[in-house]
Amino acid sequence: MLHAACLGPSLSHHFVSAAATQAMPAPNQQPEVFYNQIFINNEWHNAISKKRFPTINPSTGEVICQVATGDKEDVDRAVKVAQATFQLGSPWHHMDVSDIGHLLNSPADLIEQDWTYLAALETLDSSTPYVIYLVDLDMVLKCLHYYCSWADKYHGKTIPMEGKFSIIVWNFPFLMQAWKLGPALATGKVVMKEDEQTPLTTFYVTNLIKEAGFPPGMVNIILIFVGNPLTARDLR
Repeated sequence: MLHAACLGPSLSHHFVSAAATQAMPAPNQQPEVFYNQIFINNEWHNAISKKRFPTINPSTGEVICQVATGDKEDVDRAVKVAQATFQLGSPWHHMDVSDIGHLLNSPADLIEQDWTYLAALETLDSSTPYVIYLVDLDMVLKCLHYYCSWADKYHGKTIPMEGKFSIIVWNFPFLMQAWKLGPALATGKVVMKEDEQTPLTTFYVTNLIKEAGFPPGMVNIILIFVGNPLTARDLR
């Protein structure tokens, strides 16, 4: 899967033109921000240190909101919760793998339901052109639906995923979150570092995962700065 920005001028123009032909409501210039904290064990928390960091509208330089900024203690807490997810007796351990596959469809359905809000939020936080979002949305839905079929077929083998922790970068966080969450949720657990510049759509989609019914501990999201201890940890 490729992001429109990575396709070169001709293909990118084709995708954007195709998206522009579909009916799209006018964007909400000031979408409300509902989530701006650390997500651990299916609950939103302030950082243990109480640190916060401004996320900025890059088109105006104005502060959108303050978001909780994690540290080593928050990473340790998230890792402990994620490890407990695989223990005997945990809700995940008792789930049938085919049910996990079916469960992955639910976030995709909720994302599609809220796509206009997510488009406005991503535009606000990253200055991604609103019409490009229609391309990203289609790729996100296809990605999640694709990994639904992996849950009962990987048989303990390796499937494509970048490590035991996932790190999201700033330029297309919504789509990149799907690339990393799809294989993680199909097979187990994830602790994800969200980029400090564009965290807002990731936070919102994370709450949709909770709303979809995933057991506590399967997804844990922390906003920390590069160089903090997340990348040095082992999630086994």
